[in-house]
Amino acid sequence: MDWAGVFTESYIVGFVLLFFRFAALFIATPIFSHQNIPMTIKAAMAFFFTIVFYSSMPPLQIEISLPTIFIAILSEFMFGLAIGIVLLLAYNVITFAGGQISFMMGFSMASAIDPQTGVSMPIISQFLSLMGLMVLMAMDLHHWILLFIDSSLSNIPLGGFVMSKDLFGYIIKATSNMFMVGFMIAFPLTALSLLADIIFGMLMKTMPQFNLLVIGFPIKIMVSFVVLIATLTATMLILKGQMQEAFNALEILF
Repeated sequence: MDWAGVFTESYIVGFVLLFFRFAALFIATPIFSHQNIPMTIKAAMAFFFTIVFYSSMPPLQIEISLPTIFIAILSEFMFGLAIGIVLLLAYNVITFAGGQISFMMGFSMASAIDPQTGVSMPIISQFLSLMGLMVLMAMDLHHWILLFIDSSLSNIPLGGFVMSKDLFGYIIKATSNMFMVGFMIAFPLTALSLLADIIFGMLMKTMPQFNLLVIGFPIKIMVSFVVLIATLTATMLILKGQMQEAFNALEILF
């Protein structure tokens, strides 16, 4: 890099666009978008990584004018949001499954604020979400994302991202896959709950003194927790596979 021309107009605009690419990334993608990370820290991280990747930034290919720069900033935000949507659709598999499991266990009213998204969700969904977050950290997804941004600089010029039909098609497919895989994860507990309801119904017919609220529900919850713990490893492996497929699908952005 010619350091004598670092402070020229094109490099300054390129630095701003690269900053917005990282800023959108930290707003939308899992791990980086955690609500417990203050916005000032996210902005500082975006500024830091902009400086780190500044030396590998390709020459600016857009006309330097106010309308063009504004459109280029929107393009960079769309690029970061597209990455976040693709990864979040894969990550939300376990939160959707947790909602189904909470409903079948009778915990649908037991909700809490999820520290990652900042929204209220059932407690089982929050538990699976935090476990999934640890799995993402263990598989170095945050490093994968940074390496993807590094490779995107040579494939997508700054301000040159355009959403394609392939991306919309993948989002629709990933949304339907989220429901399907979520139901698959929740199926063992759903089947167990239906079986328990049938058994309790038969007991109440044969023994009217059987109190479902006092005896049946605690047994159902206890057995459900046992099944949840037994299937937790398989659930996390499914999440890992979904995240790997979603990350590989990010190539459609190029």
